[in-house]
Amino acid sequence: MGEIVRAGRFSIPVLYEDNHLLVVVKPPNMPTQGDSSGDLSLLDALKGYIGEKYRKPGAVYLGLVHRLDRPVGGAMVFARTSKAAARLSEAFRVHAQDRRYLAVVEGAVDAPLELEDDLIKDGRTGMVRVAAPGAPGAKHARLVSRPLACREGLSLMDVELFTGRAHQIRVQHAHAGHPLWGDMRYGNGERGRQIALWAYRLVLEHPTRRERMRFCAPPPVEAPWTRFLPEIDRISEVDAWDEA
Repeated sequence: MGEIVRAGRFSIPVLYEDNHLLVVVKPPNMPTQGDSSGDLSLLDALKGYIGEKYRKPGAVYLGLVHRLDRPVGGAMVFARTSKAAARLSEAFRVHAQDRRYLAVVEGAVDAPLELEDDLIKDGRTGMVRVAAPGAPGAKHARLVSRPLACREGLSLMDVELFTGRAHQIRVQHAHAGHPLWGDMRYGNGERGRQIALWAYRLVLEHPTRRERMRFCAPPPVEAPWTRFLPEIDRISEVDAWDEA
């Protein structure tokens, strides 16, 4: 692992950096980009890091090619050139990359969940819900969520996305009867609990070298992840940190 970017109360580990890419671990509760809260965003913090490190005058270019919800942490890639941004954005659009998430959900899950729903977002509240098939404005959403372990009424899931809809993992699991631990918006979370959703794996093709690159970011050692440390350790051994 590379440097640590300090941004207010947040520490942002840098997993990889070259002239075209910047791969980091997004801290939970930090917005990916600026929003109505006015809080410092990951994008702006990283622009400041690039500008200071390389002594770049004026505005720094950093392309946002995908997003994580504010409460979610994990591996993210940013583009440092417009060429890289265009190629990465297209790869994310057609799902040519491999993004995997760990989630802790309520209830015992003993078989993979293959979830397909139509989702619609309320523009006023920002809430997403499952809509009737073919409903105006609804977008198709698909994922597969595989159980890795079940303990004390909770299940650790390995989630593979085939579409990239807003709040998709949270909404589809809740609709299937297994809301995410700590999710106040779509589940039974309590104030002060951190939602148990983490982007642990990112595999992509380098936009200029065309090499396949793999990055792994294990979740923090805190509840509820600590209930599943053996399984998380095994994943980390298979998906070892890729310094490229």
